[in-house]
Amino acid sequence: STVHMEIDISKHMSSLKYLTADNLGILPRNDSALVELVANSLGFDLDQLFHLIPNAEDSKHTLPFPTPCTVRDCLERYCDLTGSPRRSDLKQLAQYAGDEIDRRALLRMSSKEGKSEYKEKIVEAHVGIGDIVTRLCPSIVCPLEHFIMVCPRLQPRYYTISSSSTVHPKTIHITYALLESEKKNGGKFTGLCSGHLSSLSKGDMVRVFVRDSTFRLPKQPERPIIMIGPGTGIAPMRAILQERSYERKSIGDAQGPNILYFGCKNRSSDYIYRDELEAFSDEGTLTELHLAFSRDQAEKVYVQHLLAQRGAETWKLIDEGNASIFVCGAVKMGADVDHTLQDIIVQHGGMSRDKAKAYLGKLHTAGRFVQELWA
Repeated sequence: STVHMEIDISKHMSSLKYLTADNLGILPRNDSALVELVANSLGFDLDQLFHLIPNAEDSKHTLPFPTPCTVRDCLERYCDLTGSPRRSDLKQLAQYAGDEIDRRALLRMSSKEGKSEYKEKIVEAHVGIGDIVTRLCPSIVCPLEHFIMVCPRLQPRYYTISSSSTVHPKTIHITYALLESEKKNGGKFTGLCSGHLSSLSKGDMVRVFVRDSTFRLPKQPERPIIMIGPGTGIAPMRAILQERSYERKSIGDAQGPNILYFGCKNRSSDYIYRDELEAFSDEGTLTELHLAFSRDQAEKVYVQHLLAQRGAETWKLIDEGNASIFVCGAVKMGADVDHTLQDIIVQHGGMSRDKAKAYLGKLHTAGRFVQELWA
């Protein structure tokens, strides 16, 4: 399911200033139940306070996280307990396994010969270090200081902000998909960050920071904008439309056209922001709204198919109107859209395939063709 969330930054305006469609880094937390299981398995005292001391002889490496902190904070905030560990991590864990079968299994999957087994039993099975020390290899006994070295750091997750900083200066909006699937062992896999966000209640705190985005509105408001954002890729497009709506109230018809291609599986269940998009259309900000609901008919229709149907109009906007093209969403969709744009340039711009690729490269360099994609 797709979720809209608003984060109040009114008390942190000096440190959390953002521009429209910037990226928001979110620092997730591990589930408290998993943290307790890991601590029990390894014999850690969750309330114990500790601090890390930097090596005076090693000035190249900084401390992995701020201390002093409790073991609970360390495991919740800084240790990646759910992500698939690297094969080199399994090799290091093997030396702490008290059971020979556990040790051999870890070493086997860490070897070149065990690549396929590692892929099947660790990566595809969504097995993290938390699963390994609590369930799969419970004979592992690892001191805290060694576990900190072996366990990967918990990394921030980035979301493109779905609000305009002009319209919503005191709140940051994000749009995320709750990632859930069934594990091979019958259990449920939940994405770490989306699961963390979905567990929050109104008034709860979340650790965030702002990172610059590559999405920037053209300085000339009369230039057209072509937006392609299926699924949660709608996030920056919503922010841009809010900004263009605010801008339009000042300059009116002098603003260039805004064209959006949005897609999802079903109109009835996944069409987030429907009311807002229709309102942008009614007021004249959203000039064209093209919708692809891939599962609402026998033949699957995606945003790149709708874009291809409007090849001549798209080429005119790019070539004569100096339009900016913004794309956000999955990597495969981005590649399909890129190929469709090449087709349009070849067919309507009279270029070869190589020249079409080079043309898109020039647009990218000029900031007129921007893609923010994720796997």
